[in-house]
Amino acid sequence: MRLTSLRSSAVYSNHQWTDQFDFLAVQGCNSGVVILAFCWFYIRKYQSRQESEAVSTITAICALAIALITTALLPVDIFLVSFMKNPNGTYKVWAESNETRGQIEDTVLYGYYTLYSIILFCVFLWIPFVYFYYEEKDDQTKCSQVGNALKYTVGFVIVCVVLLLIGAFVPLDPPPSTNSTQWEKVQYLFEELGSSHGLPALSFSISSLTLIGMLAVITYTAYGMSVLPLNLIKGTRSVAYELLENTDEIEDVEQQIEKLKAKCKDGRPLSSRDRRSLQTLEGKLQVLQRRGRHLEIAERNCCTKVGSALRPFKIMLGVFFIIVALVFIVSLFISNLDKALHSAGISSGFIIFGTNLTNPLNELLLVLQPVFPLDYILITVITVYFVLTSMAGIRNMGIWFFWIRLYKIRPKKTRPQALLFLCMILLLIVLHTSYVIYSLAPQYVMYGSQKYLAEVRPPLEPSIPSLPAVCFLPLCVPDQCVVTRSYLFLHKFWFFSTIYYFGNWVFIGVFLVGLVVSCCRGKKSVIEGEVEADDSDMSDDEYCDHI
Repeated sequence: MRLTSLRSSAVYSNHQWTDQFDFLAVQGCNSGVVILAFCWFYIRKYQSRQESEAVSTITAICALAIALITTALLPVDIFLVSFMKNPNGTYKVWAESNETRGQIEDTVLYGYYTLYSIILFCVFLWIPFVYFYYEEKDDQTKCSQVGNALKYTVGFVIVCVVLLLIGAFVPLDPPPSTNSTQWEKVQYLFEELGSSHGLPALSFSISSLTLIGMLAVITYTAYGMSVLPLNLIKGTRSVAYELLENTDEIEDVEQQIEKLKAKCKDGRPLSSRDRRSLQTLEGKLQVLQRRGRHLEIAERNCCTKVGSALRPFKIMLGVFFIIVALVFIVSLFISNLDKALHSAGISSGFIIFGTNLTNPLNELLLVLQPVFPLDYILITVITVYFVLTSMAGIRNMGIWFFWIRLYKIRPKKTRPQALLFLCMILLLIVLHTSYVIYSLAPQYVMYGSQKYLAEVRPPLEPSIPSLPAVCFLPLCVPDQCVVTRSYLFLHKFWFFSTIYYFGNWVFIGVFLVGLVVSCCRGKKSVIEGEVEADDSDMSDDEYCDHI
């Protein structure tokens, strides 16, 4: 009877696991379709109709989709390790076997291998090749275009190969014997590479790219987290008022131009200073006239009227975003403070196993754990929010190289090169997202909602059952808790973790500065970024034709 009951329980658990796996598969397919649709809409919204090209458009859409799909892997990783255990700390029947758990862990690990390898391919080969291919298209044949693009791309490939080799053949642990021959040392390196399935090589390459992603997060995401909600709350200026203001400026500039031209009515030439002033005023007048045309289109556009009607919803959304941003920053500050007080310091990468200070985000995730799938929904929302604020920061700031602005991100006017840069930056930001979320909720990202049976009973009272406790690495028994595969990638090399730790402090500082700047700025124009002095009349007319 008991055997029949156990078999029935095992069959039920297997069915439960199958149902959950099928649910994840269906949701993954649906999410993939939604992500592709969003990427197509986003790229088509910002790309220049005049300079668009099929190859660069497809590359940008695919790269952006890969970035968003990669963000969905962390919640799935946390869910799988959590779903192996019961709330009482025991393994479910289907997960009692080490082989079964190993298969699931390997599946997730191969998922990381695949997506991270695709990211390396995009960053070091695909996107650079398409970028240089587009740059070399003027007055050249297709063969010479491809040849020149490959020539420049080889440099990126060499960097990628060097990073992989460093990660693969620089062991984290010394060889077992100091008296080993050179061949034995080389053999040891290859054995280490094979036993780890290439994890150190890929982890070192990804961590190196994550350092660049950290700079992008500090530059764009920190600012986007402040500018996005405040722009929603403040809204845009009135179109009618902007039209009236623009008309007054046009009249004022025209009067100044007439005064300068009046000086040469008697046939005398203008001085060099007056000619420069006249040229500046005429350029300003062209910009104001184009601005007036855009404002008139915006006044007639139904989207502007719908946006005005949705103003209360935008305010509520902005308030929600600013609350999320503040919770985000407070949690990050507490986590960093916890590392500063309770970690082993720089030599350990400031790694702590759990939380010693009350972290609001980590506590919220633990509270939501009993109700499936609220905690996974929250971690997914945080990840998506991080990506959306990054996109908002890039859109508002443009693409910079130190103090030089390379490209602008504007609706229907963004050059293909700028879109490729944008997607590459987002790929790098996504790599750093996993570490930021780990910083926000380290215990949850390591173990999810897992519990284990803690041995708290006295030795002389064996009848007292063990109590379930939350997985906490220094305390839990080996094989009682399963670590997420993401954690293996994040902390393979301690010195990267040290750099990320100090980067988090800089991130907090940049966010606070961006918040002050965003609060001091007034409302943005309803045609923000659509009209610039360096735009050509052709691109302006082409833009107006598509409205």
